Amino acid sequence: MHPIHRILYAFGPRTCSLPLLLKKTLNSSIMTSPINARCNSSFVLATESSDKGLIILNRPKALNALNLDMARKVYKHMKKYELTKSMVIIKGAGEKAFCAGGDVRSIVEAGPTEESKAFFREEYTLNALIGNYIIPYIALIDGITMGGGVGLSVHGKYRVATERTLFAMPETAIGLFPDVGGSYFLPRLEGKLGLFLGLTGFRLKGDDVLKAGIATHYCESTKLEDLQNDLLNCKDTDTVPDILEKYNTPSKKDFILNGVMDKINKCFTADSVEEIVQNLKSDGSEWANKTLETLGKVSPLSLKVTFRELELGSKLLLPQCLKMEYRMVVRHLEDSDFKEGVRALLIEKDQKPKWNPPTLEAVTEERVDWFFRKLPDTEELKL
Repeated sequence: MHPIHRILYAFGPRTCSLPLLLKKTLNSSIMTSPINARCNSSFVLATESSDKGLIILNRPKALNALNLDMARKVYKHMKKYELTKSMVIIKGAGEKAFCAGGDVRSIVEAGPTEESKAFFREEYTLNALIGNYIIPYIALIDGITMGGGVGLSVHGKYRVATERTLFAMPETAIGLFPDVGGSYFLPRLEGKLGLFLGLTGFRLKGDDVLKAGIATHYCESTKLEDLQNDLLNCKDTDTVPDILEKYNTPSKKDFILNGVMDKINKCFTADSVEEIVQNLKSDGSEWANKTLETLGKVSPLSLKVTFRELELGSKLLLPQCLKMEYRMVVRHLEDSDFKEGVRALLIEKDQKPKWNPPTLEAVTEERVDWFFRKLPDTEELKL
């Protein structure tokens, strides 16, 4: 799927070590390279029901990881359906993931090659299409939904979570940044929630994904097939909102971060990452200390780049954000903590990345600026 960096399960503030699920996720997803592997056409299933389209990501053993060929196939079907259908549903095969990740290991090892760039370029182009889709687009985000899976869903009009949904943008843990339009949707969440999620990789589960504003509806997984059938059999897409609302059954429990939202908004309202760290130290609560511990494990360079990215993205349209992110990802392929993060977490698995530089204070503004510089005209992302 993105690159497995997105599959990264996340170092939430509630965790101090790589979770077992992450290890399982990585083992099952690092199967084929999203760049070089020849994709079996059955990895994307596209069916038609009357005037509706259904796209299924069909790599359950790899947690429906998105590779280059799959991205191209999804894009092709969506372009066709936009002109011939009244609605599109996208889902993942199996019960574990909607779309959880890909193989960043191969991308890192390949370096800034044309194939590596092509993956991100075509993935971001697909994200832009979803964000500007003319007909209703409904993503059933049942199971792990990270990185590329977020990009395939969050920009669409409807996103239906279940009790099995697991959301995170944990890229700073491997020296990357929240992409696939993360610079657009994260700053637009309530208060400073998006900045908190983007910097820490905190993971959300079940209907908390709805309560965070990432999903639009919540449906028990046992009812998903009924929901899908009702949508595919509806005679008028004007009834889609009513159908979705019929199955929308979130719990009455408070949002998991409700008790610390005031702290998040206070501590993450800052002009720099260093100021955020100081605010957390001044707070001194258990939550603040755990958050400091999390921030202390991830790439200082990624933290500063992500902070700048979300600050800029808050003022840009989605296509502009994706063009900015493409510049950033090309730079990351050339020179960043990305390679070292993947080495430490996915290749040698020593869990001891040697970040360069090792501290926030040593990350200069000039270094951060470099990631956002315009590429040569022939290399810029064209949407």
